Amino acid sequence: MLNDKVIIRDAQKGDLPAMLAIYNEVIVNTTAVYSEQPHTLQMRQDWYNDRLNNNFPVYVADVNGVIAGFSSYGHFRVWPCYRYTVEISVYVDTAYRGHGISKLLLQALIDCAKENNIHAVIAGISADNGVSIRLHHSFGFEEVAHFKQVGFKFGRWLDLKFLELLLNNHPKS
Repeated sequence: MLNDKVIIRDAQKGDLPAMLAIYNEVIVNTTAVYSEQPHTLQMRQDWYNDRLNNNFPVYVADVNGVIAGFSSYGHFRVWPCYRYTVEISVYVDTAYRGHGISKLLLQALIDCAKENNIHAVIAGISADNGVSIRLHHSFGFEEVAHFKQVGFKFGRWLDLKFLELLLNNHPKS
């Protein structure tokens, strides 16, 4: 893969089946998503439409025409005073993990957040996901919360960490 060109671009409806496959693999095999049942294509379409309707980015990592991963951000909380804060998500296909795809997708989200005057970027990460925690720390995210035993998956309790990156943006008057 090192010789392949990775293009980070806006997702399109035609990318949704590949994005769904990546997301469902994460649901079934990891603690990165606190869900137990795979999603349907309709659920992914509804999610995508919600992101677009709220002017939130949805990016894909395209490697020679193959969707290797995707990322997005959305509301952290829906109340108006949280409008300068977003929660991010980054997912990479198993065949492309460890090749820097998540770094490219995360950088695209941070760049977009800066352009959109976002002040705080939040990542909710399962405490057992050291790879993701290290990735976010490498971008300057700091741990701001550690919730104990808030999820239950694979027959065990899971802790959730919140990491935060503050951007130098201020509300527009």
